[in-house]
Amino acid sequence: MLVTGPNGAGKTNLLESLHVATQGFSPRTRADAQLIRFGEHAGRIALKGMRGRSPLAVVVALRSREAKRVTVNGTQLRAAEQLRAEVSTLVFTPDRLAVVKGGPTVRRAYFDRVLSRLLPARATLPSDYGAAVVQRNAALRRVAAGLSTRAAISPWTERVAALGTDLVDARLETLNLLAPELAARAQELGLPGMRLEYAGEPPTASGLDSRLERDLERGTTGLGPHLDDVRIQSEDRDLREFGSQGEQRLAVLALLVAEAAVITERRGYAPLLLLDDVLSELDPERRLALARQVATRGQTLVTSTTADALPIEPAQLFAVTPGEVRPG
Repeated sequence: MLVTGPNGAGKTNLLESLHVATQGFSPRTRADAQLIRFGEHAGRIALKGMRGRSPLAVVVALRSREAKRVTVNGTQLRAAEQLRAEVSTLVFTPDRLAVVKGGPTVRRAYFDRVLSRLLPARATLPSDYGAAVVQRNAALRRVAAGLSTRAAISPWTERVAALGTDLVDARLETLNLLAPELAARAQELGLPGMRLEYAGEPPTASGLDSRLERDLERGTTGLGPHLDDVRIQSEDRDLREFGSQGEQRLAVLALLVAEAAVITERRGYAPLLLLDDVLSELDPERRLALARQVATRGQTLVTSTTADALPIEPAQLFAVTPGEVRPG
């Protein structure tokens, strides 16, 4: 599906509404009040479609100063975030280049979200581990302030080591699941030898104990997967340091399409792909390669200012003007 319109017409708003209605949150903001039209106090997004072979109807109701209310096939969910377990949606927006060009914090968060989609049984590992680190840091600060004994740190050291080992294992499995599809999709996009390298080791209780004095001095845990990184490579080049902006864009797109392929294989149906302003900085050859990749992978929505930016015939063409979406 290709959505066209001039800048500022509302193409990104349409894409954003689809993300809210399938994931429970906006890729642009976490402030729900910003999703409601100026001057209004409420909003509503309703979708109907198919999830595999099963009908799917989603309604998201927004109201100022109230939590979102979400129903799936007539049943209200306890929290909007539960939508992520119901529908898979992957999004590209220009700011996603930070996955490659940004710091380790951005990449850890990105690949932990991938982990939750590919390994749903272990989706809580990143948050469980993070909570254990917070507790250990609090114990470190209490001991440093003379409010507790070192014995209070030991249980959290064991917890951080155990959960940290599980988290590193799950991250490595996630990267291994992506690897074959990622290399193939990147090669088609003109980015040869693309691979992911995990920079970090599973933490151990003995390793944490060996640096206890430094941790007490700083009040933070200085070892573990909360400090690890994922290097995004093309052959021998780290694309963060030595990739052009065009190559960094291609890397993010290859990651997206590779994940879509793995999700399709593991769940039996393809995720929804939302590609915002993805064509403007690609040359004609790479536009064609990307178009061919997404054409056979379920439903994809692509936004562009002009219809001729997409080098293949879209299954559906829509034009956006302020306040209106109509067949193109």
